[in-house]
Amino acid sequence: MTTPRRFTGDTLVIASHNKGKVREIADLLGPYVATFTSAGDLGLPEPEETGTSFVANAELKALAAAGAGHVALADDSGLVVPALNGDPGIYSARWAGPSKDFAMAMRKVEDGLGANADRSAYFVCALSLAWPDGHVETVEGRCYGTLVWPPRGEQGFGYDPMFKPDGHGITFGEMDPAKKHEMSHRADAFRQLVERCFK
Repeated sequence: MTTPRRFTGDTLVIASHNKGKVREIADLLGPYVATFTSAGDLGLPEPEETGTSFVANAELKALAAAGAGHVALADDSGLVVPALNGDPGIYSARWAGPSKDFAMAMRKVEDGLGANADRSAYFVCALSLAWPDGHVETVEGRCYGTLVWPPRGEQGFGYDPMFKPDGHGITFGEMDPAKKHEMSHRADAFRQLVERCFK
């Protein structure tokens, strides 16, 4: 097992054009990084996500952004439903269409499940840290739960209103965001990444 590479620079590029995601990641890594910039700020194009897994897509995005000369961090995340053969999976955002209509995406998941008794699901978040020399460190976080219908709650985003995490009686859509952030797939992945590359 090779020793993980540590982040020792001042500037971290967050490989995203999504301002909300950039802000969330900067908050999580604030204690360990002096300066943040984003792929959007640098005018970097968004690479085509041609990978067949969350890890492959996260690495592809991180390496593309690291080409600008700084260490870059990318995430790829989504909802996996075993009864739907793992869909929507890496296509979670695409299921919402160009207008990012997650009400429609949740309806597609529900229609796909139909009368299926297996309503288990889990969120996945892959995080990749890439260096300009092509070195990559990647972790994957998960959060397991059950899908409910109809969707519940106005908090969160994406598929949160139909996802009830194991051990809880409410959906991510009904949960206080701070509580969700403590236990989400993204929190799991960030804990691993901080331990591996930032401590």
